Amino acid sequence: MRIQSVDLSQERIALLAEKTFGVLESKLAAALIRYRGDQVVCVIDSQHAGKKAAEVIGIGGEIPIVGSLEEALRYEPSVLILGIAPPGGRLPQEWRGWIVRALEAGLSVMSGLHTFLAEDAEFAALARKTGARIWDVRRPPDDLPVGAMRALEIPAKRILTVGSDCRVGKMVAALEMDREAQKRGIRSAFCATGQIGIMIAGSGIAVDAVVSDFVSGATEMILLERYQTTGAEWLFVEGQGSIQHPSYSGVTLGLLHGSLPEAMILCHHASRRHVARFEGLPIPPLVELIAMYETAAAWLVPAKVVGIALNTFDLDESQARRAVRQAAEETGLPATDPVRFGAGVLVDALQEVLG
Repeated sequence: MRIQSVDLSQERIALLAEKTFGVLESKLAAALIRYRGDQVVCVIDSQHAGKKAAEVIGIGGEIPIVGSLEEALRYEPSVLILGIAPPGGRLPQEWRGWIVRALEAGLSVMSGLHTFLAEDAEFAALARKTGARIWDVRRPPDDLPVGAMRALEIPAKRILTVGSDCRVGKMVAALEMDREAQKRGIRSAFCATGQIGIMIAGSGIAVDAVVSDFVSGATEMILLERYQTTGAEWLFVEGQGSIQHPSYSGVTLGLLHGSLPEAMILCHHASRRHVARFEGLPIPPLVELIAMYETAAAWLVPAKVVGIALNTFDLDESQARRAVRQAAEETGLPATDPVRFGAGVLVDALQEVLG
């Protein structure tokens, strides 16, 4: 099976988030703290050194933030993970020194960037010298098929998270619904389609690094692998990008037509008004987005948006509840922030539609 496999279960993780640590700014670091927090021994960020993770991003409890690699080594990490997912996925030049020092210290280094560290002569030589491992999680397989609607061969029900923009919580919504479904006794599995999801789930393909002809085929391979290894009744597919985003619409459509979902959950950052990095491009109303996704799905296999997952991390409690009510009233669909208020209403809706 042509799937990236990453086993972090035995690793002690130091997260590099130098001058970027925040919910959106270092979303990879924040996600690993949320879903692999018991393995994170420290965060490196000189701007917040001396604080705890929870003081900066609201989760992570007492995970310490340190200002240097030397301080990080006191916590005996086994791997340094680059905690950012910047536009374009390029390695910040100023981070080279951090990677060099980590490899010199014998730490493995894991990256989710489009810049493949193992192809860098200096990094590769240091890794050979110290026996450290370089993991480029975003590297796609080189033998992927083109899409052929293979998802229809899978007995499991397929649920895709779609978004109003990038970085709105599509992965988190899928993970939280997967957790809720399993609590209810439904055999479900999370299908990772991005580098962060792969680090959390342990397998997948970063479809935004796949040549465009093969995005839908890569998606099919992810679903087939997860079904074959888990026997899941429901497969929650992690969405990417947004159908109207000028930069990322291609991967969004490839995922939609590769997964051929039977239901979709629309994800939205409640306080966001414009498409990320395009201030002159407003995010359409939720009802228009629903129509866009349902139209695009129907080009191959009809599917409905059955619920709204909001990201309200930057709102207070009353503002968040008001945003949830407004989304439900606007769309006529159940809405929630699956982290803040649970994914129950979304799974209720899925059970009603999928049986």
